[in-house]
Amino acid sequence: MAEQKSYGRSKTGVELTAEVLERMASEAEAGLDLTTLRRRPGRPAMGSGPADTLPVRLEPELREAVAKRAAAEHMTASEVVRTALRQYLRIG
Repeated sequence: MAEQKSYGRSKTGVELTAEVLERMASEAEAGLDLTTLRRRPGRPAMGSGPADTLPVRLEPELREAVAKRAAAEHMTASEVVRTALRQYLRIG
């Protein structure tokens, strides 16, 4: 029996051969049952509604200070900036 060409493996370890890919394509074309698909987790909710981005330019010294504080507090730079803004604005 001739060995089939592999196109890699799925996250679950299934070897992706032409036969497997063809079967998956046929199932998708026939219509997927969306209730069986696993939901991917999104970003966690923050505050009372969807979060918005606010691009801010920081001079190198301030950016370095944020990075050092984030590392020391085991936080992300974004968390440090949000915490600082809340304290400065006296909210939340």
